[in-house]
Amino acid sequence: MNRVTAWIDRVLGRITMYLLVVVVLAVVGLVALVLALTDAISIDPLAILASAAVLLAASWIANQVLGLAFRSRPLVESGVITALLLLFVLEPTLDPAGLLFLALAAAIAALSKYVIAWRGRHLVNPAAFAAVVVGVTGLAFSSWWVATPPLLPVVALGALLILWRTRRLGMGLVYIAVAGGVLLVRFLLFGSDVPTALAFTFLSSPVVFAAGFMLSEPLTMPPRAWQRILYAVVTGLLTSVPFTIGPFRNTTELALVIGGVLAFLLGQRRGVTLELASKRQLTPTAWEFRFRPTAHVRFAPGQYLELTIPHHRPDLGGIRRVFSVASAPGDPEVAVGVRVREQASSFKRALVALEPGARIRATGVWGDFTLPRHADAKLAFVAAGIGVTPFVSHLGALAAAGRAGDAELLYAVRSASDLAYRDELAATGCRVAVLSPDDPGELPAGWTWLGAGALDADTVLRAIPDAAERHVYLSGAPADVARLRRALRAAGARRIRTDVFLGY
Repeated sequence: MNRVTAWIDRVLGRITMYLLVVVVLAVVGLVALVLALTDAISIDPLAILASAAVLLAASWIANQVLGLAFRSRPLVESGVITALLLLFVLEPTLDPAGLLFLALAAAIAALSKYVIAWRGRHLVNPAAFAAVVVGVTGLAFSSWWVATPPLLPVVALGALLILWRTRRLGMGLVYIAVAGGVLLVRFLLFGSDVPTALAFTFLSSPVVFAAGFMLSEPLTMPPRAWQRILYAVVTGLLTSVPFTIGPFRNTTELALVIGGVLAFLLGQRRGVTLELASKRQLTPTAWEFRFRPTAHVRFAPGQYLELTIPHHRPDLGGIRRVFSVASAPGDPEVAVGVRVREQASSFKRALVALEPGARIRATGVWGDFTLPRHADAKLAFVAAGIGVTPFVSHLGALAAAGRAGDAELLYAVRSASDLAYRDELAATGCRVAVLSPDDPGELPAGWTWLGAGALDADTVLRAIPDAAERHVYLSGAPADVARLRRALRAAGARRIRTDVFLGY
């Protein structure tokens, strides 16, 4: 099982979240078309094809026009995702007037990305907002036809892949449990038997599709785990508890719109423009980039941000990437450390090519890899390679509070030349144990060289004998982090937090 999940992480990590959603939605669409052709679902296959063509074309045109009007480069994948979501939410049609209204819905969704926004940050899911507008005005009907028993297996598998890739499976399950639980009770109260109520709730309602494909939209999610659980609960209740306010009644799309506004109030309430202040090569395989934000960036040590760098001919990795913040909150500049392989992605080549003064966008800040609230917590950090970046932020904040001297860091590298942020870590006063196959030479005071060896629980306990009594933080590749977490728990450690680097 562990090997299977590690393989899934490696495969999913090779492509961006946006491309993954496009591929999964396309597969759902193809399966739906086959089912329609075989009369397994009662949708006209020609209506599916015509509606898809109109939505995709209208979304692309609207995004290009709005991009020019607002001097912004639209993300093609985002427009395709919005169009495909609307295809599954709104009723497909062959009627010319109906197709015109579908095109209008795509344009409304595109426009919402620019108008229903605050300082560059989305407030609502574009597809959900468009569905609300055309539904309230009567221009189109949000049937959520994707919620049909024959399509559930592929929808559920796609939702699972997306929630797994985004590490939001818990949030999605909470939404399904809340929305599904209320719907189930309502059906039972109306006299349905249990099997029928279960079938209506999970086979013929859109809760699974909404959880995997819309609730998980990254730009409208709150940044912290507890906030995301609250977001899932509130959105689930709004989906399933009946209400009517003027022209509005409880619908899945309205619940997602209201949930997005609430999420906005909890997080970084603006997109941020970052100006490159400097860049430097940390090691033969890693670089640091320091940015001056045009507005204050609110983050906690250990969180990450998403950078957008439009560039010519992006590869499958796309134009967006997430990076842990390496600077402490009090630093006037925002720093990220990046591993750059010899065969680097198009994004990283574009990043390295940036010159001081260049401006890029950060869409938001997220993450729960944060320090404990109580000041007397004993801390142990375990990093592999450039996975040390969140710990540089942690230790910078701890040093400012006079607490870094009590922390322990085990830093594993493939070569002594890969020791990034050596001076910054030494300045904090944290005790550091270096695991590398070659001698790192003279080390700062409080540092030790463990020699060569595997990064396993025995090595952690050799470097940090009281690790079981500490809050242990692990950062690195998903398979390595999962393996080490299990081993440390078996060795007695109970307070473990993890941070995984996907697609790095």
